[in-house]
Amino acid sequence: LEDAALAAGAALGALDAVVRRQERWAGAWRQRLALAAAAATVRQAGRTEDAAALRDTVLLTRPGDFSSVGPAGLLLLAWRRLAARPAEELLTNASLTAVQEELGHAGDDEAVTDLVGEFGQLSAAGGVVEVLTSAFASAERHGFGRSFGSWLADAMLAQRLGWRHAVPLLGAQTASGGSMRGVRPKTTTMTERDQTPGRERIQGLLVAQARAALRAIDLS
Repeated sequence: LEDAALAAGAALGALDAVVRRQERWAGAWRQRLALAAAAATVRQAGRTEDAAALRDTVLLTRPGDFSSVGPAGLLLLAWRRLAARPAEELLTNASLTAVQEELGHAGDDEAVTDLVGEFGQLSAAGGVVEVLTSAFASAERHGFGRSFGSWLADAMLAQRLGWRHAVPLLGAQTASGGSMRGVRPKTTTMTERDQTPGRERIQGLLVAQARAALRAIDLS
């Protein structure tokens, strides 16, 4: 687990350097990653639309009129929201309410309010492991899917690292990590994490985080 955490930390450090350069192409880069995340989410949902179909569905829709994009198009809108909105606006009640619906979940105001409270504290104080495990564990606890956990983790990471915009990372790695039931949202030492029932799942998430960060760098 410690090796996985070090690998994830190194990859995120390299990605952080890319993000902080604020290149002119950064917005297009984030949107390309959002499209990849949406395509993976669509596949996980058992749908057949590919990345080109998703892109065309949204681009050919009149601005502001997204009522006709369909379920797959809404999945792309969720990831585009992550990439385009300022990071500080992502974990608000309004944003999470919209995202849960775009990702195909029934509206749950109480769950959203709970998530906002939880993540407001953690994004300011937690490390990478805490951000990852809490995002997925909280999403699952409230009945949301792994894709929503990936979205939350990316948003929380951006706030934790002080990025102006989130980078869609884990959405394209949605098969990694497994269920987070039984995983503590926060622990204090690496030894404690090694002893939790979800040790292998946490390691899987860290490996996915490292892989996603390196892939994002390759595409930059």
